[in-house]
Amino acid sequence: MKQSKEMPSTQRLDDGEMRPSDSNTVKPAYNTVKPAYIVGCGGYLPGLPITNEQIHHYIGYVTSKSEKLKRATLRKNGVNTRHYAREADGTVTHSNAELAALAVANALQDATFDPSQLEFLATATTQGDMLVPGHASLVHAATGIDSLSLASFQSVCASSTMAIQSAVHSIQLGQTRVSAAVGSELSSVCFQPSFYQPFYNEETPVDEAMSLEFLRWTLSDGGAACIFSDRPNPNGVSFKVDWIEQRSFANRVENCMYAGTASASDQKYWRTYSSPQQAYQSGALALKQDFDCLYKLFPSWVGYFCELLDKHQLEPTSVDHFLPHFSAQSLGDHMAQLLDKAKALIPRDKWFNNLNAIGNTGSASIFFMLDGLRKTKKLSHGESILCFVPESGRSIASFIKLTVVCNDSK
Repeated sequence: MKQSKEMPSTQRLDDGEMRPSDSNTVKPAYNTVKPAYIVGCGGYLPGLPITNEQIHHYIGYVTSKSEKLKRATLRKNGVNTRHYAREADGTVTHSNAELAALAVANALQDATFDPSQLEFLATATTQGDMLVPGHASLVHAATGIDSLSLASFQSVCASSTMAIQSAVHSIQLGQTRVSAAVGSELSSVCFQPSFYQPFYNEETPVDEAMSLEFLRWTLSDGGAACIFSDRPNPNGVSFKVDWIEQRSFANRVENCMYAGTASASDQKYWRTYSSPQQAYQSGALALKQDFDCLYKLFPSWVGYFCELLDKHQLEPTSVDHFLPHFSAQSLGDHMAQLLDKAKALIPRDKWFNNLNAIGNTGSASIFFMLDGLRKTKKLSHGESILCFVPESGRSIASFIKLTVVCNDSK
């Protein structure tokens, strides 16, 4: 069959690979990147805020060490209130998927979009409600929205930026006009004393106990989402997505925040035990945080940050709003000290974080920060926003650069 167009000529490069020559190359459509904007944000926090004095009524004490480690954790994390999707009697009020679906509904309402306009949904979580099917399918079902494209991301905090990147790409490639990314967590259901009692007792060393207790007194339930479009919202504030960068350092470290194995270096995963009961009794199902490992991750994150400042020719002092995710105020302070030493510190008065009011919501955290910034701060057209989402799971660092777009300004 005769071809209607000539095939582009090729040239051999130094590596021996044949590639189209510049003279006749037909550029693919995806080289034309469309702009993407955050045009709506929304969150959902279950129940009333729970104070530090009330927490133990909801998740209890595991051993006599628990109360002391609770006080030590609260001194470090700076959390004053948090939310649980459970009552004090143990009744669970929402599933993880339901928290995400409610967040998406609130974000769509904020963007003044009808749910039927949503074409793509990317979800992020640490642990979904089910092993199979994927979390995105459960969230989609909970929204009640008609059929659409999905992407499901399971990691820890950085799963949020994976979902955001996926939603943004769908806009930039022209595949969709309206997309959503949502992060949600239902951590409290795993904090009951009975989840720990077979392997955590009065004889457990304090350091090992702290790897369990810190997360119990820090993590919070909730969901939050952003809506993306190929044009800014004509009736309010939008955030133009300038760039998203992410890097894994998993080849350099062992597991740092983990569940599914009994220890950070253990290669015996929970499904390889003789039974789920044995995995549970060995502590392979509990969520843990290795603090010695955690502090070793910071230099890589800060080094990557400095690399991106150079790559994008971004001066730290030029950033108008810095949204850093951290699980404890003490870790945020440590981060600031390292950034200061590297001469890369964004002034602290430009930092925005709502950890103290809602706790560490994991993959939902950056969405809650964007929602809070958009709704509580007076933002000006052209201001810059830099989001930083580190993940201690096995060390990931993510950054998102945004620009404020007000009203109908382009």
